[in-house]
Amino acid sequence: MDLIATLRNIGSILRSQGRLIHLPEDQTIVFVGDTHGDLEATERVFDRYATAHSVIVFLGDAVDRGPDSSGNLQRILDEKHRRPHAVHLLMGNHETWSDLPFSPAAFWESLDEPVRDEVASRLRELPYAAIHPAGVLGLHGALPDLPDAEAIESVSVGSEAWQAITWGDWDDEDGGLRYGSRPVLGERTFRARAEALGVRALVRSHQPDSPELQFDDRCLTIFTSNAYGSGPRRVALLEPGKPVASARDLRIESID
Repeated sequence: MDLIATLRNIGSILRSQGRLIHLPEDQTIVFVGDTHGDLEATERVFDRYATAHSVIVFLGDAVDRGPDSSGNLQRILDEKHRRPHAVHLLMGNHETWSDLPFSPAAFWESLDEPVRDEVASRLRELPYAAIHPAGVLGLHGALPDLPDAEAIESVSVGSEAWQAITWGDWDDEDGGLRYGSRPVLGERTFRARAEALGVRALVRSHQPDSPELQFDDRCLTIFTSNAYGSGPRRVALLEPGKPVASARDLRIESID
């Protein structure tokens, strides 16, 4: 099945599941960082963690940078079609090229215009975030300024909240915009938004220069791609029944 057919097949699934995925308490949750065309990494994740007792959450940026963006995206979405409640691909900034263009964008620039337009339209239906009852939130970038987590469901593409989720960076202090399109948010903002959203631990990717843990270990940044150098490709696991006080209560594993 080709990529367009796969995207068409999962359209109704994405629309029915909405923008905020509610994760189950009784299964292991596997958070996967940027894979960026690293099909080998994605295959390793599925080989190791795709069981009847796990839910796999890809935190966005499945395309660009790596050697096989189309194959990587299709592999994730094919698995989504087979196991719609056990595999989720969240929206990262590299899935939003048509709404906020960036460069380099080798995947998008390789597509003929009609194909590119349809791929963009279909990926616009991806969820933004996944929340667990233990107070763990997975998304691509930064926390949005919203009254509660359920409000993520009504965030519109292109809005300030959407830009925080898909493009937001974390730093020690709020800093405006980085590289023209990336909101830079600080610790005070993290704490205020985490409290409003009921978040004890944020799991995200997106920002390769970020420390692994920030803000009293409540913010974890992970990567599962070889696109950023020779560091280990890793995932973060939340076990069933595990109480969470910070991101240190998740287990980090290398897939290398």
